[in-house]
Amino acid sequence: MKCINIKELSKQFDQHIAVDNLNLSIEEGEIFGLLGPNGAGKSTTINMICGLLQKSKGTIEILGKEQKGISDVEIRKNIGLVPQDIAVYEELTAYENVNFFAGLYGLRGTALKAAVEEALGFVGLLDNKNHNPSSFSGGMKRRLNIACAIAHKPKLIIMDEPTVGIDPQSRNYILESIKKLNQQGSTIIYTSHYMEEIEEICTNIAIIDQGKVIAEGSKEALKSMVTDIRKLSIEMASEAKPMLDDLLLVPGVKHAELNGAVIEVTSSVEVNNLNMILEKLMAQQIEIQGVEAQKVNLETVFLTLTGRTLRD
Repeated sequence: MKCINIKELSKQFDQHIAVDNLNLSIEEGEIFGLLGPNGAGKSTTINMICGLLQKSKGTIEILGKEQKGISDVEIRKNIGLVPQDIAVYEELTAYENVNFFAGLYGLRGTALKAAVEEALGFVGLLDNKNHNPSSFSGGMKRRLNIACAIAHKPKLIIMDEPTVGIDPQSRNYILESIKKLNQQGSTIIYTSHYMEEIEEICTNIAIIDQGKVIAEGSKEALKSMVTDIRKLSIEMASEAKPMLDDLLLVPGVKHAELNGAVIEVTSSVEVNNLNMILEKLMAQQIEIQGVEAQKVNLETVFLTLTGRTLRD
C-alpha cells in the first residue's frame, strides 16, 4: 500500500513557484530520503504533506486518504513531525513536554501516561523526565523533539534535519532510533545535509531541485545515473590553501573543494586530465602526497544533477 501518493503538486507564493507539479510515491514501510539544495522546495512540500500549508493545486494522499488540510484530524493523528528547529518548551519538564504534545492527538488518562513514559524511554530520557530542556545538551534536546513527535504512535514520521549540530554519539543514537521506529512499522521521510546518513538508513531517495523531483530510486539506481563522472582525492603533504578556481579551468573538471589536507575533484571520465590538475597544483607550490580515485557516491550524484553540493 502507498503511504504517500503525490500528484501534480504545486505551491506558488506571489510570482515565485516553490513546488512545481511535483510527483512522488512512497510505499509503506520505507525510510525515504528527501534531498535537495536550499530553496529546492523540500520544506514547502513537507508542510503541505502535514497540512500546515495550503497547496495551490494537485493532490496528496496519505494512507489512501486525500489530505484536506490542518483540520483533517484523522490524517493528522497518523503523522508525527520532527522539525529542524527544536520545538519544545524550555519552562516545562521533559515529561510535561511530551505529555502536552501527545495530548494534542487525543490521548488521555492512563493511555496518555503510558505513551509518554514509552516515548521518553525509547529516546533514552526516562531518567531525565523531571528535568527541564534548558539543562539538556543539544543531542538530548533533539531526542526530546523526537519523543514529542512519536508518543501517539504515528504511521508516518517526517524528520527534517534531526541531527543538526549534535555530537557523533547522539547522532548515532538517533539514527539507530530511526531504524527501530521503521522496524516497528512506521514509514519515515528523512531529510539531512549529511549524505552519509542518507546512504546508511534510506531505502529509496528522491532528489528535488527547483520544486521538481529530478531523480528517484535506490542509492544504487541513482549512482548508476552518473557513470560518466569520476572523483579524485588529492592528498597534500600538509594543509594549505590551494586556489581551487584554477582547477575549474582544467577541461573536464566540474567541481573542486577542500577538506582539511585533501582536495576533492569531480571530473568527467572522458577527459584524461589528471596531469593537468597536478600541474596546476604544483604551479601553486602545493606538495602532493597521494592521489586516489574514489567510487561514485550520492554526493557525486547530487552534484552532477543539481550543480551544487548538498551543503551549498
